[in-house]
Amino acid sequence: MRRHPGLFLAIIIIVAIAAGFFVWPKGIGAKVMPWKLGLDLVGGSHLVYNVDLSNVSSSDQASVVAGLRDVIAKRVNLFGVSQPNVYTAQSGNQAQLVVELAGVKNISDAITQIGQTPTLDFVDVRQNGTTTQYRPTNLTGQYLTGASVSPNTTGGGYLINFTLNSTGAQIFDEMTKADVGKQICIFVDGAFIIPNNAAESCPVVNQEIANGQAQISGPDITFAVANQIAQQFNAGALPAPITLISQQTISPMLGSNSLKDVLFAGLIGTLLVMLFMIFYYRILGLFAAMALAIYIVFTLGIFKLFAITLSLAGLAGFILTIGMAVDANVLIFERIKEELKRGLPRASAVEEGFRRAWPSIRDSNSSTIITAIILYYFTSSFVRGFALTLLIGVIISLFSAITTTRLFMRLFMRDKKGASSTNPKPVSAH
Repeated sequence: MRRHPGLFLAIIIIVAIAAGFFVWPKGIGAKVMPWKLGLDLVGGSHLVYNVDLSNVSSSDQASVVAGLRDVIAKRVNLFGVSQPNVYTAQSGNQAQLVVELAGVKNISDAITQIGQTPTLDFVDVRQNGTTTQYRPTNLTGQYLTGASVSPNTTGGGYLINFTLNSTGAQIFDEMTKADVGKQICIFVDGAFIIPNNAAESCPVVNQEIANGQAQISGPDITFAVANQIAQQFNAGALPAPITLISQQTISPMLGSNSLKDVLFAGLIGTLLVMLFMIFYYRILGLFAAMALAIYIVFTLGIFKLFAITLSLAGLAGFILTIGMAVDANVLIFERIKEELKRGLPRASAVEEGFRRAWPSIRDSNSSTIITAIILYYFTSSFVRGFALTLLIGVIISLFSAITTTRLFMRLFMRDKKGASSTNPKPVSAH
């Protein structure tokens, strides 16, 4: 990059132009991959359910609520909802399930499906020639008393342990006695509970199980997979009824107006930042303004490429990073000015300015990244969207300041022969 700054800068500009066509709402990219917009921008419904945990022991409540959340999220996906947002809020014995359906049209059917208690069924697997037949049994989630996860110390991976009540244990005893060496599939809402969504992934019965205590094992079962299965077991074993207590419909027109306001505010803010940098730092500010424009299209391209759902809060986080993106440039430019006052040539002053400014840039952005990560993992809904766009924006802004701005300065802050001036004129800056 130091020997051929023009080549690398040309590559970045070409990619930025392509990203610009990709993110333009009415361009070619809109047909290839449309934007994923949140509930507050495209309209939809905000549903709040009360979860009845009165018949659930305190030790199982968290698992039951998490299992219900996963099942409801799968049900919502059946309606083709773009990035549905399903999250829970729990306080003591009270829990609520919040479902945000962006752009959903048939809300009445969605409410009907969501309101059903998840079902868990054990099914015998029988082969009839090349055809696999699934035979329902009398064993359902109502006989389960709980499920847990533990490490598999002998075969690797993790174990899913589950227990049945006396009636369920008797039914399971008869099933396993007849199915030794055969498969038993487990379904939640008619879908395979075991990963891979195929009959081959269903557990094989190794021996008769008469005490109502069983384990599912496999070397490829990770903790995350095992924990998810245990949560679904508990949701079926300890069904917690949910009741719709609030339904709020958001108009697409309201979201459209809000989107226009946010985009207009972002445009004005960006132009003001660029004008300030050019006015105060002159040629250096021009480099920063061009790097900022490239940063914006790069970041929007990442948002669209990875189908990140943008809400008003998420857009606010992105617009915030536009102002933060020039912070690194300010630190670098001030360092460069100091090095020029010391008499260093322009090219040397640029490299020294970047080197001396990097520790401050690294520390300030690291603290923002840590904060964004904490917000993302310990919050939900709009705050989480804000944290995600802030995190991505800060990371890309580091690339913009350290790479793009430096390439501009390496290319243009040198003499005609390509070497740094031995007695240059100071860069014009106030």
